Amino acid sequence: MLTYASDTKFRKLPARAAHILTPMILSFLMSGIVAGIATLRAFGLAPDILGKILHAWMLSYPVAFPSAMIVLPIVRRVVGLLVEQPHSQGVSQDHKQGGPASAGR
Repeated sequence: MLTYASDTKFRKLPARAAHILTPMILSFLMSGIVAGIATLRAFGLAPDILGKILHAWMLSYPVAFPSAMIVLPIVRRVVGLLVEQPHSQGVSQDHKQGGPASAGR
């Protein structure tokens, strides 16, 4: 059975924690995936492969998290340059720029 945040007894973190929590979780998952793939490629399905993967992950995460903290703002800026920003719902973009919506004025 799935439980949702509203069903649990813990308090959510404040919104300001998102800028730390996002790269923390992202780097945790990605460093684990990369450590697993690299270790499997290096050693194959050895009897002690899980220990080797966890050791590689333990070494890679302390590098991955600070790297994500440094790189994520740069990535957000680059994405902002490549992706259109959503329009506000109140006034259409044509109206703001004097386009067809405001042609009758």
